[in-house]
Amino acid sequence: MSLSSTARPVPLWLLVGLQTAVSAASLTVEIVAGRVLAPHVGMSLYTWTSVIAVVLAGFSAGHWWGGRLAERPAPDALRATGWALIWAALTTAVSISLLHLVATPVLDAVGHPVWGIAILCALVFFLPSYFAGVPAPVLAQIAVTDNARSGQALGAIFAAGAIGAIAGTLLAGFLFISWLGSAGTLAAVTVTYLVTAALCFRLAGRGAWTLPALAGIGAVVLAGVALAAPAPCDRESRYFCIRVLDMSASPDHPVNLMVIDHLGHGMGARDLPQVMFTEHAAMLKALATLRAPHDAFTSYHIGGGSYSVPRALADMGTGEITVAEIDPEVTEVAAEDFWFDPASATIFHEDARRALLTRPDRHYDVILGDAFTDVAVPAHLVTREFFELVRDRLTPDGTYLMNVIDYEDRLDALASIVATLREVFPVVEVWTHAAQPDPGARMVFVVVAGQTPTEAGSLRAPAPDQMVFAALDPAFLTEILSGKGLVLTDDYAPIDRLVGRPD
Repeated sequence: MSLSSTARPVPLWLLVGLQTAVSAASLTVEIVAGRVLAPHVGMSLYTWTSVIAVVLAGFSAGHWWGGRLAERPAPDALRATGWALIWAALTTAVSISLLHLVATPVLDAVGHPVWGIAILCALVFFLPSYFAGVPAPVLAQIAVTDNARSGQALGAIFAAGAIGAIAGTLLAGFLFISWLGSAGTLAAVTVTYLVTAALCFRLAGRGAWTLPALAGIGAVVLAGVALAAPAPCDRESRYFCIRVLDMSASPDHPVNLMVIDHLGHGMGARDLPQVMFTEHAAMLKALATLRAPHDAFTSYHIGGGSYSVPRALADMGTGEITVAEIDPEVTEVAAEDFWFDPASATIFHEDARRALLTRPDRHYDVILGDAFTDVAVPAHLVTREFFELVRDRLTPDGTYLMNVIDYEDRLDALASIVATLREVFPVVEVWTHAAQPDPGARMVFVVVAGQTPTEAGSLRAPAPDQMVFAALDPAFLTEILSGKGLVLTDDYAPIDRLVGRPD
């Protein structure tokens, strides 16, 4: 039985509007899902793969159930769709609170971190996607039944879904998250679902409104609870969830840690600009100074983070310092909480590779790579083509230094980066803490690439206690990397897989 047999036909424009709104809201949830998961599991290929797979699975199941509902008389189908949208509002409103509640138990209980991400994502975001997938078949069936040009009507509904998905993606990524935050964005989605649910109930005709109204009030309350809860981020920028943690032993001598998403990305002390608090920062600063062709050397920093190394070099009085930090809010936090003076450096708030590519007249004595997404360097910053660009932007005696994280029992990522750099530079060294690592331990390396070997084979630097760092013997390096190592290119750079995760 069609809607036209029991009530006036629904205008196609209204059905198109409903589908557009629901689709936009559902894709907004998908984008926010990646952001709210980041403080718990990081923002990696694994995170986005899980989010996309779970959301698509939810849509598929919802479309299947919506198709069954579409076989009912139209008023009944619209009323059921209204309830599906109320459930979409409820599950969306509770998603952030649920995530905070289950994240730690799930990740602790699931042995493999990648499976932990997938299961956590499914627990929190499958149901919102499932309920959001219900309306499309119902609205499509009504559009086809109530319009003489059924093919055009069906095409309009499909187009509305695609346009809504595009709009939701753009609005979430470019506007909502940076202006409203994750909780605020999901609250807006909750209200959108409730408005569309009310329209479905209205189109269905007579029926009790008490239960839907109470459920809608409950969804608004749950969204308000999420908004009122303490935010996991001090700042939620277009790129990252940023937190600053006070690590000071004394309030008279402040020390802060910058956490981006779920990992510490730098640490600094107000009164000790020359002291690095992490192994990689200590090696980068010491090796840059050691290998520089002269005291007033110029440097280009890929990634700012807490700006500890640029701050130290500025304090030393080296030459011009240039930093490519994609997120301007990271720079603001470094200036406010990590005692970095933005006037001491030239700062490009853009992708580091593009910043190098579009300024061919600039050359540097030292280029330092310290950019990460989760525990892996972004794929476009580990390829042969990028390393060729780095080589072309170095002075004749220049040096490239790169922070690399890998695991003692794997070293696939380290081996591939070394193999790729050897395609471009005549000398490639690997430096690390001069101590026997624990089996399977996560290790921090700095890879050195240039025209000549480093004069010294080891050095001491505070990190913050005095530590000894050394270059791996070339023969030993060849032995441990034997049989490993891909040459990474712009076409093929599976760095996430190569780093992997501990089992």
